[in-house]
Amino acid sequence: MHKAVGVHPKGALALQELIEEVKRSPQAHRIGCILTFTGVVRGVANNGSKVLRLEYEAYPEAAEAKLEEIAEDLRRIPGVVDVRIHHFVGSLEVGEETVYVVVAAEHREEGFKALREAVERLKAEVPIWKKEHTEEGSYWVGVKKSE
Repeated sequence: MHKAVGVHPKGALALQELIEEVKRSPQAHRIGCILTFTGVVRGVANNGSKVLRLEYEAYPEAAEAKLEEIAEDLRRIPGVVDVRIHHFVGSLEVGEETVYVVVAAEHREEGFKALREAVERLKAEVPIWKKEHTEEGSYWVGVKKSE
């Protein structure tokens, strides 16, 4: 059984494992839908150059604490039964999975709302950093160059 949130090396868990755990939870009888988001390494950077790989780094304790805060907040939405968020770190190749978000809800409306909020908050709030390696060079995404 996995914790509800986590930061892991790639391949440490599978999406289907998380879904099965949610379906076995004590509140499973309330679930009317299970929604998932799977982040994948895209092969084209925002500037159009070819991506070779991504590297993700995290401060695991802080990242997991923030992920748990996000999951707890979303579980408070009426109708949301469970939220699981797991991010991978290390070197990831094009096509490999980077993050899993699983939301179980009574109805799709609150499920989709929670899923979107989980993904947006993950990207904005969690101390996980991404370095993009492209044919044109490597750089940390979101880090602005000083002038």
